Amino acid sequence: MQGTEVIARALKNSADRCYGVPGYPVTDLLDQIGAEMVINEKVAVEYAIGESLSGRRASVVLKNVGLNACADPFVEATTQGLLSGVVIVVGDDPEAVGSQNAQDSRYYGELAEVPVIEPGRWNAALAVEEAFRASEQFSRICLLRLTPELLFSDVSPGLPERKDGKGSIVSRDFTMRGRVQASRNRFRQMRRWAEQSTLNEIKGTRVITGPVEIPATWPPGQVSRISTVYPPPGGPEKFKDIYEEGRPFLREHLDVGYPEKAEPELHRTRGFYRSFCRECPFLVVINILEEKKLAVVCDAGCCVLCMNDPFTVGKVSYGMGSSIGIAARSTGIALTGDYALLHSGLPALIDVFEKKIPILCIVMKNKCMAMTGGQGVFDISPYLSWAKPLICPADDVDCFREVLRVPESPTIVVVEGRCPEGRHHETVEC
Repeated sequence: MQGTEVIARALKNSADRCYGVPGYPVTDLLDQIGAEMVINEKVAVEYAIGESLSGRRASVVLKNVGLNACADPFVEATTQGLLSGVVIVVGDDPEAVGSQNAQDSRYYGELAEVPVIEPGRWNAALAVEEAFRASEQFSRICLLRLTPELLFSDVSPGLPERKDGKGSIVSRDFTMRGRVQASRNRFRQMRRWAEQSTLNEIKGTRVITGPVEIPATWPPGQVSRISTVYPPPGGPEKFKDIYEEGRPFLREHLDVGYPEKAEPELHRTRGFYRSFCRECPFLVVINILEEKKLAVVCDAGCCVLCMNDPFTVGKVSYGMGSSIGIAARSTGIALTGDYALLHSGLPALIDVFEKKIPILCIVMKNKCMAMTGGQGVFDISPYLSWAKPLICPADDVDCFREVLRVPESPTIVVVEGRCPEGRHHETVEC
């Protein structure tokens, strides 16, 4: 059975939702799994994270260069956490047959500190299910690297039993530094996972790189077969014969350094947390969201302060311009700023409106980057006119009490306010 068909069957078995953007060598794979096409790769990953928060496994299928477009939420998910598994299935093109470059996606494993699995012809279906289990075990996205050699060759069929796990969202008690420390503590556990993985068979006496044809039934001891390519299953002493397609990634990462285990920093041990400016005009809308006990996906910027005491409305945040896509598949309510929307939120808004996904997008319009020093921002009005947003002054309590709810169709509420003079985020002792 051809590799594309085996991977497609495995994805339909292990994933509840599949999203993607076509491109060589994974276009046929997208067709076979019936993936939902998305406006770009970043939005696809945002949708997948939203599915995870709602308890559904999700895959995103894209080609290597598409991985660059979704790097922000992909990397952010490592420190924010996930519930159900999310797997990015990336089609690499080592010979640049149908791509503008030969980017090797395994290097994102090191950058994002995520597990990377590269199936062989003997374990392709098993590797798909294991990728979801690893995502749930370590509460981060797992990367599944595919190449034309696997996709267009005969591989062993089979369909492993699906066994769902459950990850966790980072504790709201952690500071930003504490979230990084907690995620790195889990990263240390990934080496044990790699060492114990039945996907690997370590044998032989030398390193092999380059386009070497390896038959599906390798004689025992001929060459090591490594599928958990990051982190590698052990130190240099365990690697002798390795076959790699593309750059010598494994050879460069034989001795991965692991951070020392640290007690994650808490707000109370640090002694303070940050909150909105005392005269912030947007506190009116935030307080009504709290009053209604609504769950909101926060964007980067001042919105993340909704995740700190005394507020409970803000549930998660996965980077700049990501709230809309994630909320569309989870809470149904996104809170963003005008700059975050212009930065990279508009594509998700377009996709949501085209698909008529019911979501409330609340945009705090202050015409500045309040988190970074108050730099000016373009007026968002000309770029939202097509969506017919409802525009409310920041003190319009009656308007907010009426419209702040999950709607039946995509809805935008623009809240207009001006940051106070001499603004300064409150530092609250705890």
